Amino acid sequence: MLNFESLEISISPTEKFREYLATKGKRLTQERELIVAEVFSSHEHFDADQLVERMKMQKTGRRVSRSTVYRTLGWLEESGLLRKVARTNDRDVYEHDYGYPQHDHFICKSCGELFEFQNDDIAKILEKLADDINFRMNEHRLEVYGICEECSRPPQRRHKKLDLI
Repeated sequence: MLNFESLEISISPTEKFREYLATKGKRLTQERELIVAEVFSSHEHFDADQLVERMKMQKTGRRVSRSTVYRTLGWLEESGLLRKVARTNDRDVYEHDYGYPQHDHFICKSCGELFEFQNDDIAKILEKLADDINFRMNEHRLEVYGICEECSRPPQRRHKKLDLI
């Protein structure tokens, strides 16, 4: 994963989520706050089950149910704090969308690894295409699927005599 500089944000992810929940008539419970803190503790791609496991390993003394994690992820996505990037191994993969610049992904269909990249030329092409049809584009998502270098290497050949042992 490439390291992109974070964008400057006016309020913390927790406060933004609190505001979003208020529009839904819900409140930011301690469990939801723990989930937001864990999600934004690093910028790693993750799926819901990985987040559940990370939450289990926390030493907060508070248990967070699997259903609370799944429900909260949905609200974090609706609020614009997270976005689904891809599906690997039949699981949705999430990443931060708040405070992180526009970028795209190469995704290995063999191992599921995601590689982030930024390319201004791609953004300009998309803007030109949108302009040609009078389409007001406000964001884009580009996911390119293929096979990574590691997965495309031929398997190591073992000596045939070793197979007889």
